[in-house]
Amino acid sequence: MDETQKKQDAKLIQLVTFSIGEEEFGVDILKVQEIIRIMEITKVPKAPIFVEGVINLRGNVIPIIDLRKRFGLSAREHDKHTRIIVIEINKMVVGFVVDSVSEVLRIPASTVEPPPPVVSGLESEYISGVGKLEDRLLILLDLDRLLSSEEQDVLATV
Repeated sequence: MDETQKKQDAKLIQLVTFSIGEEEFGVDILKVQEIIRIMEITKVPKAPIFVEGVINLRGNVIPIIDLRKRFGLSAREHDKHTRIIVIEINKMVVGFVVDSVSEVLRIPASTVEPPPPVVSGLESEYISGVGKLEDRLLILLDLDRLLSSEEQDVLATV
């Protein structure tokens, strides 16, 4: 094992992991501001289909995006496991509704591979890589590419 490989193995990526349907995803923990229980979401007229609405979080109005809808998956009733992951994308705070939050993981950077062209039907532009864990695969989302600049502009007006 050469020195570069050792350094890469030593470099750990810290992720917040969550699930949507049968798939498990991870996002960089540094982008996550907080994880909250589902709360009342106020609908916004003429919002894009994947925008659930907005919430008032300690005086800040935050647009809420349903990742199931964003990924083209069927809707699901919110339950006691449903969470909102509050994230900052390009200086804008957004909440993502996920089915459940699993854990905070540290994985070696060397276990992450580039995404295959199509991963479980999701458009691969959102995916920064796939983490190989002992018993499962973890899809790593690139939050900066999850919303196009046009969609971010629309959210800014919500």
